[in-house]
Amino acid sequence: MSIKIEIKNKRAKFEFEFLETFTAGIQLFGTEIKSIRNNKASIAESYGVMVKNELFIRNMYIADYENAGHFNHDSKRDRKLLLNKIEISKIHKKLKNKGLTIVPVRLYISEKGWAKINIAVAKGKKIHDKREDLKTKDVKREIERKLKNY
Repeated sequence: MSIKIEIKNKRAKFEFEFLETFTAGIQLFGTEIKSIRNNKASIAESYGVMVKNELFIRNMYIADYENAGHFNHDSKRDRKLLLNKIEISKIHKKLKNKGLTIVPVRLYISEKGWAKINIAVAKGKKIHDKREDLKTKDVKREIERKLKNY
C-alpha cells in the first residue's frame, strides 16, 4: 500500500480521558472499504455499543462509493468490531462502571490492507480538566517558541 490512510478523531482527546486502548478490526462491505481507501470516512461523532456480548460502532460515517451502482452500503449503519473474547470481556467489565464509554480514536488501513480502528474505554472530562489541558498546551507551545529563537 503506497498511500497511508489515517482518519483521526481529534476531538476525542479533548473531550475524554482514555483509560485503556484496543485495536480492532471492522466488519465491512466491499464498497465501504473502497470509500475508506479514498479517505471518505469520519469517526468524529461515533461511539461504541455492547449488544449481546458483541461490540459495535454506531454513527460512523462512510461515504457512498461513487462507482458502486445500486449495490451501495448504508452510510451510518452499525458495524461490528472484531476483537478477542478476552478483550470483549475486559471492555464489558469496564463499561459496567458508571460514566465510561467507548470512543473511536483512529481509523487506518494496516500494512496487510485491513481496516483497523483504535478504540478507547474513556471517561468524560469535566470543564476544569479541559482548561488544564489547554493551559499545558499553551505552556508547551510557549516553550517551543522560545527554544526556537535560541
